[in-house]
Amino acid sequence: MKQTHPQAPELDPTVRHLYVHVPFCPSICPYCDFHVLTRRSGQVEAYLDHLEAEAQRLRSRYRIDLRTVYLGGGTPSFLRDAEMERLVGIVRENLGWGSQENTLEVNPGTVSAARAAHWRSLGLDRASVGVQSLDDATLRFLGRQHDARTAREAVSLLLEADFRVSGDLITAVEGQPLEDDIRGLAGLGVEHISAYTLTIEPGTEFARRGLEVSEEDERRGFEVTAARLGELGFARYEISNYARPGGESRHNLAYWTNQFYLGLGPGAAGHYPSSQPGVLAERVTRPHLHRWLAGESGEPERIGPEDYVTDALFMGLRLVRGVDLADLSRRSGLDVQARYAAVLERQLRRGTLILEGGTLRATDAGRWILNQVVTDFLEG
Repeated sequence: MKQTHPQAPELDPTVRHLYVHVPFCPSICPYCDFHVLTRRSGQVEAYLDHLEAEAQRLRSRYRIDLRTVYLGGGTPSFLRDAEMERLVGIVRENLGWGSQENTLEVNPGTVSAARAAHWRSLGLDRASVGVQSLDDATLRFLGRQHDARTAREAVSLLLEADFRVSGDLITAVEGQPLEDDIRGLAGLGVEHISAYTLTIEPGTEFARRGLEVSEEDERRGFEVTAARLGELGFARYEISNYARPGGESRHNLAYWTNQFYLGLGPGAAGHYPSSQPGVLAERVTRPHLHRWLAGESGEPERIGPEDYVTDALFMGLRLVRGVDLADLSRRSGLDVQARYAAVLERQLRRGTLILEGGTLRATDAGRWILNQVVTDFLEG
């Protein structure tokens, strides 16, 4: 292995992004493996009380200047108006508010004109809507509680309330009219579409039923989505994400470019700066609700220069624009091209990666097996 001499990393310790996890849902979808639960009496109040205490701890520990806030879940839009007001107030009073983008994940069945206007008045300006399909049979199979008409109305109401709107689609569902779904969602006027392959995760209802997704259906969904959305004016900028010009998710770009972000709430993951020698960052995942309410906070995973680089490659190679290796070298303190010369040569020869002008990008073939490509860096 070629030895390299690390330089002092150039990492800005300011945290500019915040993810808040709201675990409550009206019902649990059979494919979902996120930390979610249906609400019970007193749980939301206890959640908000503990959220406030956790926000105060984060404020005291880090230098924070937020550019984006993302309320995810779960179903944040399931919160009642007073609960949403309190949640936003907790964030604003303790951590600030996003100067560029503030996103609310929305279940179509929770939207009305009045609620959309209320969310907008609180300073939320982007909505990520769990449409999943515009075919009623597909929605029933996926266990969604809304129908296609409700999804269309929800998107329209949010646009009328002056939200930037993103719609989620699930692909590779047997019998799904995928091209109709794509054209239908694009035609509603959304600026962003996230298209995710149906994945059967252990412990979910679909896994207990023994359902499987064929590689053929997965590939077809992958290819059809890219082709049709391209024809409709959406550019792919990440493996599963497409946007009209200027419609990219600024918050999610922080993940894909390995920036620091706060994780607030049960089940939330955070990526934090570290002041310990030889440690560039810490990753912390909060425990689930009951343990979180009992005071557990999650053990930090300390990230040194090499782990920082492989994390950045794993996320950044998902982006069509790829990774600027000189910038990554400055941030990590490692000469990335020298340290991973053998791996780079091997993957370039295999045609999974392209290196042009100091920018490393995955090819179409490389994106399909990206986990394997990054494993080569981990082992290299």
